[in-house]
Amino acid sequence: MSSASPLVSCKAIYKTYNQGEAQTPALRGADLDMYGGELLMLVGPSGCGKTSLISIIGGMLDADSGLCSVLGNDIQAMSAKERARFRGQHLGFVFQSFNLLPALTAVENVSVPLLLQGISRKAAETQARKVLQTLGLENRADSLPGRMSGGQQQRVAIARALVHEPQLIICDEPTSSLDHDSGQHVMKTLRQVARTAGRTLLVVTHDPRIFCFADRIARMDDGCVISLETYSPEKSPS
Repeated sequence: MSSASPLVSCKAIYKTYNQGEAQTPALRGADLDMYGGELLMLVGPSGCGKTSLISIIGGMLDADSGLCSVLGNDIQAMSAKERARFRGQHLGFVFQSFNLLPALTAVENVSVPLLLQGISRKAAETQARKVLQTLGLENRADSLPGRMSGGQQQRVAIARALVHEPQLIICDEPTSSLDHDSGQHVMKTLRQVARTAGRTLLVVTHDPRIFCFADRIARMDDGCVISLETYSPEKSPS
């Protein structure tokens, strides 16, 4: 880890979902710190609060109480417009389903975050091609997603998450739909990104095949982070 103080700090985060008269607690005082240059994996059974926690960190969901500091900013204190701007400038997202636009080429998909910031199409596509090249996709830059393998599509999604040079990248099950070799390649890419650029990577996963790429693994259960440890094969989370 390359940063002495955390780039992301969650303290006593609570979240309850209300459905009519029913109340469903999702987070019960969750605590989590993340550091620059770190790849941290968040694991635990379905329904334990992982998605709620990353949604709060990403500014897409309000906590009921607690502090969530992201890159030195109290994200809970921001307005919806401020959060959207903050995400566009400082955060990148990689999703399980890739979420690529099928009618756009790889370079066009990767350019989208820059275009949303008002950067010219020419400049955006120039930067997009550079990022695709670093991920070994320079020969697929003008291909449509439907003509790529799952692993290639996921690398395009990673390029889109990286193109605006965010400090925090949140990945939701990035390998669950990939075969072993593709998943390993994707994780090697993500770990290299964290190492070389000092970015913080938060990876939610149920895939034990990729635990070895983590610097630390945070295990959640019943709305709390119940353990936080450096990965070792002997102490693999279930």
